[in-house]
Amino acid sequence: MELTNITGLKGQITVPGDKSISHRSIILGSIAKGTTEVHNFLEGADCLATIDCFRKLGVEIEQKQDTVIVHGKGLYGLTPPSDILNVGNSGTTTRLISGILCGQEFDSKISGDESLNLRPMKRIMEPLTQMGANISSILRNDCAPLYITKGNLHGIHYTSPVPSAQVKSCILLAGLYAEGETSVTESTLSRNHTELMLQNFGADLTSSHELLDIRTTASIRPGSELYAQKIMVPGDISSAAYFIAAGLIVPDSEILIRNVGINPTRAGMLKVCEDMGGDVTLLNEHTSSGEKAADILVRTSQLHGITIEGSIIPALIDEIPIIAVMAAMAKGTTIIRDAGELRVKETDRIETITDNLRAMGCPADPTFDGMVIDGGKPLHGATVHTLFDHRIAMAFSIAALAAEGTTHILNSECVDVSYPSFYDTFELLL
Repeated sequence: MELTNITGLKGQITVPGDKSISHRSIILGSIAKGTTEVHNFLEGADCLATIDCFRKLGVEIEQKQDTVIVHGKGLYGLTPPSDILNVGNSGTTTRLISGILCGQEFDSKISGDESLNLRPMKRIMEPLTQMGANISSILRNDCAPLYITKGNLHGIHYTSPVPSAQVKSCILLAGLYAEGETSVTESTLSRNHTELMLQNFGADLTSSHELLDIRTTASIRPGSELYAQKIMVPGDISSAAYFIAAGLIVPDSEILIRNVGINPTRAGMLKVCEDMGGDVTLLNEHTSSGEKAADILVRTSQLHGITIEGSIIPALIDEIPIIAVMAAMAKGTTIIRDAGELRVKETDRIETITDNLRAMGCPADPTFDGMVIDGGKPLHGATVHTLFDHRIAMAFSIAALAAEGTTHILNSECVDVSYPSFYDTFELLL
């Protein structure tokens, strides 16, 4: 993809359905009784991998444009897969489905693409093993492919070393099949879509999910059947973040993004925009399927550097690539700390972000758990190495709109993982 600088982005857009909620709607719908309807489902590669895995586990799933119908099999209705469960590039699919498979009576194998099979799985293997699961790394490197056989699960109280929605969700889902109560404690609350959805499906779950900045515990008790739901998936704030940033940094812009999820555990991006001096307004706030949503109005702003650290990091971990682009355009220095998880995403995002910022003329230095960005200097076009990371591709596509000259985004097709229509959305704002 080749992009050049522009001015005056104006108009109204919608963004694809929330990726996290789309994944979880298929997962819980598959193990619930009855038929679950999912509206505004994200048809990205990762979420489609989740559908494919549950079809291989015997679940009938119909796709009708952006609506998905899941004919649930109940907690114990999944059937042995005839083949390896291919999760593609989806870490969410891998980690969440592992929790469920550990509670089944049959064996299963999980594998993904080359990138996925390099991502660490010890963070779920350790707590699952503590619960009595039989889960192993086939290559003995603590990565996928994973082999899971029948185990006798029992509840544990697990204190997560690093707040992680995927780890927490994996353990809670395994807890549905365990004897006794299972609980997960985090130092700060990671995204809580799993807890909200489990409660809506009828699970016996309690959580202090409204408190973001103190130790928080989610607990689940087994034995309760889950029951099908109608799920209205709001727009994904991680996808909206690119156009929020575009509205802030592209001169003479005003963008309205409709029906975006603003779950407090995901809305750290909005707090960062406010702290940097961004003109961002929430309109038409409402709640649907247990999730808060709103329209987001963004206008061009003069941003300034800030420090981003601590309890807010789990609420914006996926948005750090685009926040780094905003920081490059902001006056002054932006420091990002406590984001070491970025090193084990689709790429080492700390290195990938800072390498590409420097290529575009912005002084940026990686640290062990974040980066230091000296913003406010003119950006220039460059060749952006995405390393097939969808969030890097989208973030630096926005940077290209504010940079002099032409920017080449290598392997830009990787945006299909979470936002297949990303580049088409630009046309609505020109």
